[in-house]
Amino acid sequence: MTTATGTERLNNFGTLRLLFAGLVVVSHSPELIDGDRLREPLTRLFGTLSLGEVAVDGFFLISGYLIAKSFRNSRSVLDYLAKRILRIYPGFIAASLVSIVLVAPLVGGELTQVSPTTMLARIGLLSRPVVPGVFGGLPYPDLNGAMWTVAYEFRCYLVMIFLAPILFSSNRSAQVIALAALAVLYIFRSQVPDVPVGRAVFGQSTEMIRFCFIFVIGSAFYVWRLRVSYTARGALLAASILVVTLFIAPVAEPAVAILGGYLIFWYAFACPVNRISQWMESVDPSYGLYLYAWPIQNLLIFNVAGITPLVVTAVTLPMALTLGVISWYLIEKPAQQYKRLLARPMRVGSDNSEMKPMDNL
Repeated sequence: MTTATGTERLNNFGTLRLLFAGLVVVSHSPELIDGDRLREPLTRLFGTLSLGEVAVDGFFLISGYLIAKSFRNSRSVLDYLAKRILRIYPGFIAASLVSIVLVAPLVGGELTQVSPTTMLARIGLLSRPVVPGVFGGLPYPDLNGAMWTVAYEFRCYLVMIFLAPILFSSNRSAQVIALAALAVLYIFRSQVPDVPVGRAVFGQSTEMIRFCFIFVIGSAFYVWRLRVSYTARGALLAASILVVTLFIAPVAEPAVAILGGYLIFWYAFACPVNRISQWMESVDPSYGLYLYAWPIQNLLIFNVAGITPLVVTAVTLPMALTLGVISWYLIEKPAQQYKRLLARPMRVGSDNSEMKPMDNL
């Protein structure tokens, strides 16, 4: 099968998500030590994007594809939102509390300065936890800085509700116009002001447009899945062009979205399913790995003078992976049981494919 239709239930998304979470760790290690990207691997090679940025874009591409599928298989908008909340919030809440209650006191955090109301509000808005005094002296004294992307992920879920009538319409011209308009907005995103209400709710406009652009490109791959053929020749061509465009800052990220998107879905659907993907059919530690890696990395840097990026990465990956597995079994998987109660046969739209157990981030 060279198209996505026949292989959706057996794919390599699990491997890709675990890989992207690991690449974020690799990317963050030198930056958290140095306070800059001079030793970041991909930045040193191309001078544009970091491994972390490419990995997060990869997450959003996969999410756009799978969330579009999830929306189409939902009974209603409320059903869709309930499933999204159950997937994002339980793991996020647990990681936030672990960061505040267990990590912060070990690194100079002043818990007496934390307002319970503010803490709950930040968790509700999917904002990263903040405790005064943590990681003093480090270049990035954030308790869990990687969490900032989770709120944008959920905002993209909300955007899907408003874009779905266009994305799932039979009007191909309307779909192309919508994507073109979003591309123009992406190009001029630096000139778009933030929403006056505040970043806590709507986020920073430039980042919201950026992530929405990547997310919707992933959704487009789902909407047009019957028309996209995934071949080795196409993957080689996409990879060749992508390598060149990664040297050119203005087009590097759009190239990752389109050409990298093709490579991602080619690997997911056209390549043999490996054992990691098979394992992740029942266990998905990628979200937990992403949530717990930053505090582990900063803990190591805070306590071990002169530690190298390689050591930070080598120690963090197995520890964060272990916490990811624990998070899956104790927090995330139990929450999925409630999602199954909502997933009845009635669907939005006419897609006949069934949802996979691991169809979201």
